Amino acid sequence: MSVVVVTIVHGRDEHLARQREGLRRSTRVPDRHVVVAMDDPSVEAPGDLPFGTTVVDVPRTDGLLPLARARNLGARTAVEAGATLLVFLDVDCIPAPGLVAAYAEAAAGPVTRDDLLCGPVAYLPPATAGGYDLDALDGLADPHPARPAPAVGRVERDAAGHDLFWSLSFAVTPSTWETVGGFDERYAGYGAEDTDFARRAADAGRALAWVGSARSFHQHHPVSSPPVEHVVDIVRNAGIFHDTWGQWPMRGWLDAFERDGLVGRRDDGRYVVRPDCVPTGR
Repeated sequence: MSVVVVTIVHGRDEHLARQREGLRRSTRVPDRHVVVAMDDPSVEAPGDLPFGTTVVDVPRTDGLLPLARARNLGARTAVEAGATLLVFLDVDCIPAPGLVAAYAEAAAGPVTRDDLLCGPVAYLPPATAGGYDLDALDGLADPHPARPAPAVGRVERDAAGHDLFWSLSFAVTPSTWETVGGFDERYAGYGAEDTDFARRAADAGRALAWVGSARSFHQHHPVSSPPVEHVVDIVRNAGIFHDTWGQWPMRGWLDAFERDGLVGRRDDGRYVVRPDCVPTGR
């Protein structure tokens, strides 16, 4: 099995370096690391790792980071390089030593080989001045409480439904990727593209499996709640999702935006960003 890790990145140089170190320390290193640089010319391929790195570039879409298009480009690049398993890992995630091997084992299993494979993610506190001690990550954080987190060595299929899928850490075979059709590139910027992907996986008959040994650790970075800096992206993508599935995604954020006066509702129920609330710099 040829395992290729796909990471999309914009402006996370230190996080990417820690992720690469985590991959280097893996019990089963990937065969290649495909890094998709979204409007980020600073990303380079290091030459001192036990696996090859391919860096591909993708520009913004109408001023927004093209998360869906970047993942599709990464998958296409990986398959062209001979991948038989695609492991998507968010740039903020440091893989546990057994993550790559665990995904490979699940993808080779007769029950789970066609599944959408997900791994538990624990959120780390801010790093110290010296960074994170990669040998001590297990003691710093517990897995996210809103997602299944099977014990090491266990796999839970369809534990909580496809709506809990996340793109932080997941793996698929090229066959499953082709069946689902990749990510819908109508989505640009932040939000809903991964929920849409999971819905289409469910429609295609692909089960969701949580792989307990495929653990990773999400590096800390400042966030806002609700994510007001992404209000334009979220409202735009929510409309696309509603047009496709007849439901509003990210309702917690949309309701918070409405409560705080950032968005309004039209007579037909659609959300719109108030003109005076568009973040600067767009």
